[in-house]
Amino acid sequence: MPPMRVLLCKPRGFCAGVNMAIDCVDQVLRVQGPPVYVFHEIVHNRHVVSRFVDRGVKFVDSVDEVPHGATIVFSAHGVSPEVRRQAAGRKLVQVDATCPLVAKVHSEAIRYARQKFTIILIGHRNHDEIVGTFGEAPDCTHVVENVREVEELDIPANHRIAYLTQTTLSLGDAEAIISALRKKYPHIRSPLTEDICYATTNRQWAVRDLATDCDLVLVVGSENSSNSKRLVETAEQRGVRSFLIDDASCLQSEWLAGVKTVLLTAGASAPEDLVQEVVDVLRGRFGATVEEREVTYEHLTFELPISVRVLASSKSAAAVPQ
Repeated sequence: MPPMRVLLCKPRGFCAGVNMAIDCVDQVLRVQGPPVYVFHEIVHNRHVVSRFVDRGVKFVDSVDEVPHGATIVFSAHGVSPEVRRQAAGRKLVQVDATCPLVAKVHSEAIRYARQKFTIILIGHRNHDEIVGTFGEAPDCTHVVENVREVEELDIPANHRIAYLTQTTLSLGDAEAIISALRKKYPHIRSPLTEDICYATTNRQWAVRDLATDCDLVLVVGSENSSNSKRLVETAEQRGVRSFLIDDASCLQSEWLAGVKTVLLTAGASAPEDLVQEVVDVLRGRFGATVEEREVTYEHLTFELPISVRVLASSKSAAAVPQ
């Protein structure tokens, strides 16, 4: 029997927004040392969070958990204006690690609200990103998760309506919901540019393109990672078995029995070393050969936010002898 083949998706793993957010926490740790407080998980990956906890990062779900005057880092998923007001009330130094592509959706929500639009926000209502975006204009925003909820909307025909989307949605799900919205509200306004982020799109397209050449798809990512779960769904929609795994320890022998070709990818918040550990296991157990398949070239990077640079410069200035 020939050795197992592993097709390694490219692009995979960290996107520009995740790299920037993780770098933000790294820089704050370097500048002021632990403890560093982060509002919600900096990104949705169990290993990333655990590694930061080991270095003295404290992840909090309430601003009230942060001591007065301390520094707080806002996660890549963004936060509502109310959270920022609470942080200001506690005199916290605010470091904003919101992904710029999420910040774009926030800006669109603010603009539409000012123009008196009713906003349809497409996404998972309990996801940190949707909670933050909804908070920009709660009085005029409706969250919808599926086509059924579009059918249940009761917005007067004379209202100006616009839709926005979570950045990490399934392309297919988003298309179906947007189609239903356009059918029900032909005059609905769309975002000036696509809200679903480039990394989500690229990783899903790579799985769409490559999955049918494989017997099994493995996605490295955590259960609370929306974009990682969408990769599993994308493979399943192509008729290929797929599993979401946090790391190599999650592999189950029965999944791999008789498998000739595995497609291996990773969500946008999953570290590359976890992918390589899976590769090592498949090589060790099955003598797997590995072939990288690049579907889309990614080159986007984001600079550290001004809030991090200001914090670093203020600490540097304070350290200079007078």
